[in-house]
Amino acid sequence: MDPKGVALVTGAASGIGKAIALRLASDGFDIALNDLESSKGRLEILTQEITQKGRRTSIVLGDVSQEVDVKRIIDTAVHDLGGLDVTVANAGIVEKPVPFPDTKVEDWDRIFSINSRGVFLCYKYAAQQMIKQGRGGRIIGASSIAGKQGDGLYASYCSSKFAVRGLTQSAAKDLGPHKITVNAYAPGYINTPMLNSIGDNIGDWETFKQNRVGITPMGRLGEDNDVASIVSYLASKESHFITGQSISVNGGIFFD
Repeated sequence: MDPKGVALVTGAASGIGKAIALRLASDGFDIALNDLESSKGRLEILTQEITQKGRRTSIVLGDVSQEVDVKRIIDTAVHDLGGLDVTVANAGIVEKPVPFPDTKVEDWDRIFSINSRGVFLCYKYAAQQMIKQGRGGRIIGASSIAGKQGDGLYASYCSSKFAVRGLTQSAAKDLGPHKITVNAYAPGYINTPMLNSIGDNIGDWETFKQNRVGITPMGRLGEDNDVASIVSYLASKESHFITGQSISVNGGIFFD
């Protein structure tokens, strides 16, 4: 079966990124997989899963906070798989909770380098490639529930995710004439390794988990496939009139 196109997913080795890569492969896309060098083994296992779905893959290691890496990631994906139709700028990190006045500049810069600059670089070079191809495309980024409501203990993380929303809206306006849509997903509390790390930092995972379940009207944590399903739609041809949006996937914790 001919592919629907080529999709690049950053931060694909685990959690939401892995679920997105598998879902887009099931949808019919060939997948370029990106993560850090330390995640190579997990990407190789993921490649086997995607190959079993009848799709081609390319592993492109690199750090999305580094411009030279992002340019290489895009170029390699295009070289290996023949083009670029969907880019999912999923890679991100979270900091340990700290009161806002105690936030360190180096921690702020580290969070922004990946969560904000990394998304910007992926958007930028994906857009250049898609414009050159002349067939439109889908650019999708990772915001968060923390990018819609601030939290004093996670000032840098929240701010970096708010930045993704502004970037998404700005890029959507500029790229619309090229038939490129730009959207973001804003997960709530999703049962992933990142959420587990937050619970571990607080020191009591079960209490943390139950508190989050308690404030979610759906009565449970989300799963990574809950987010992947939204990305699947945003990557589809049917979503052609949706752009500049940051779509909440939060079980009803709040309403936009």
